[in-house]
Amino acid sequence: MSAPDRVAPRLDVPTLGYGAANVGNLFRPLTDDEAWAVLDAAWESGIRFFDTAPHYGLGLSERRLGAFLQTKPRDEYVLSTKSGRLLRPNPAFDGGLDTANDFHVPDDLQRVWDFSADGIRASLEESRERLGIERIDLLYLHDPERHDLDLALAEALPAMEDLRGAGEVTAIGIGSMVSDALAAAVRGADLDLVMVAGRYTLLEQPAAVDVLPACQERGTGIVAASVFNSGLLASSEPRRDGRYEYGQLPDELWERLLRIAAVCADHGVPLPAAAIQFPLQASGVRSVVVGGSRPAQLQQNAEYAALSIPEELWENLAAEGLIPA
Repeated sequence: MSAPDRVAPRLDVPTLGYGAANVGNLFRPLTDDEAWAVLDAAWESGIRFFDTAPHYGLGLSERRLGAFLQTKPRDEYVLSTKSGRLLRPNPAFDGGLDTANDFHVPDDLQRVWDFSADGIRASLEESRERLGIERIDLLYLHDPERHDLDLALAEALPAMEDLRGAGEVTAIGIGSMVSDALAAAVRGADLDLVMVAGRYTLLEQPAAVDVLPACQERGTGIVAASVFNSGLLASSEPRRDGRYEYGQLPDELWERLLRIAAVCADHGVPLPAAAIQFPLQASGVRSVVVGGSRPAQLQQNAEYAALSIPEELWENLAAEGLIPA
């Protein structure tokens, strides 16, 4: 498939965004007031790009984010959500929580995969209702490889292209932690943006092999997410017992992390600041989306995003083979 004849991006996204999984009670419960304080801190820190999904807290993230953004001028922010999983009543609900998916919310709903055109449209309409906001700027297909990537390419993504063509959304893409799926979707559909979760970070860059070249070839922009690698890069002093993709950190990555931290320390650059700004050194990366469950985290991340980092840091990391040259 030839690259689309696109003069300019259909959607401009700010370079720093907030990923709202935490206000869907990811890992720990937040009260409505606590969630509002987190979102308010993001806004007051200058963040104007907000990403959510039905998956996050079985709709809680969308409801909380929508309630907050309804108090803000609609033209002052960019809003993205995701499709592919519909939320339907859970017939087996017995008062439990959705902790199997790391969300501390009642599991009175269940996620139902639906990549059909009707399912994609229903997902968009239901997200609008939960958000209380009609205009969604960017619609991703969420984790398509976890269900059926071939079906995504054959049905879901063409349905999303139709929604964009009809003016229902401005831009479309996919979000995934799997490089193969991201590259296949970029080459198989006319996508505006892809959310690359954890595959192009300061610690590891598997997406540089296939996703970044595919995006350059097709004119598709990249939003980098999970740039702290499950929190490993969130502190200037990494911990050996830190979580790595919900498991133990391999020895070789721990050694690599120590080397990266040492180079950052030599330049007086906080490791989290380098982690946030690293993806933006690649020409195709248009935004970095960070999470956070406490107001101070949002304020700090915004400061890290604005910190001046010497070019020599990137040069030294590349010279040591820690990032692509």
